[in-house]
Amino acid sequence: MNLRQLRQFVTLAEAGNFHRAAEQLHMAQPPLSVSIRKLEEEMGEALFERRSTGVFLTPVGEAMLADARLTLFHAEQCRQAVMDARQGQGGLLRMGIIGSATYALLPELIPSLRERFPKIELELTEATSSEILDGLVSRRFDVGFVRYPVLHPAPFELLPMDRDDFVLAVSERSPLAAQEAIALSEAAHEPFIMYPRDKVPSLSALALMRCQLSGFTPHVAQEAMQVQTIMSLVASGLGVGLVAGVARLVMPRGVKCLALTDNPPGFHVGIALARLQGNTSRLVERFTEHALRFSTAPDVAPPSAAQPPTS
Repeated sequence: MNLRQLRQFVTLAEAGNFHRAAEQLHMAQPPLSVSIRKLEEEMGEALFERRSTGVFLTPVGEAMLADARLTLFHAEQCRQAVMDARQGQGGLLRMGIIGSATYALLPELIPSLRERFPKIELELTEATSSEILDGLVSRRFDVGFVRYPVLHPAPFELLPMDRDDFVLAVSERSPLAAQEAIALSEAAHEPFIMYPRDKVPSLSALALMRCQLSGFTPHVAQEAMQVQTIMSLVASGLGVGLVAGVARLVMPRGVKCLALTDNPPGFHVGIALARLQGNTSRLVERFTEHALRFSTAPDVAPPSAAQPPTS
């Protein structure tokens, strides 16, 4: 049994006549009769009762008709899924995301993507930038949203989605909270809550570099991977933290974010769309084209990897 025979069976059952069925199938009547006879031999039962007025399904044929139609339907769905994937209109897109991408970027991007490409299935996994880049190399992820600049030697294409600056998160009980903006050097003697080097090396290096560019090496009192955790520790009065400005959108009670007045020229942090260079699928290309519509940094060239600061 094959799909061609099932299509002939269903067409004949609906037409009730070999001649009409052959016309609908764009084939001659004798080959159709031979094909149906072979199908009946394979089934071990007659599927049609031949009469002078036409052909009629036997009880066995009636029992087979619904599943035959369902099989043809699923076969067409399978064919369409392949065509959609080939054209980048459908398929599974595995995406690694950093937590801060969920604050503003993804709530705007995802609904429009679903509306424009309803057949694309998204598999979102929250991870650190380093884990996402490793996942691109291992093909665990197709694309990712990472914090950039990054420290990674592999050949990635980074397409900036926004450009942001560090802000200083302080406890509302801190004397520093009386200000709206501050030079980072004024916080040099504060205990800092920093990102662990072994878990988030790029962001850790950038935060350390930012302090050094203001003339000091911070005293690290605590380490935390997630921005929300850093904010909670800041609210608890354990120290201050450098976080991207977008973190203001999820700032908890008891924390105030101060703009930095001594930002070095050209020193920024942001979110970039990351993908492996070359060999990208049509689906990744479609997603990239759509995602870049939401970039707020269209004129920002992807930066080269930052170098780790020296201690």
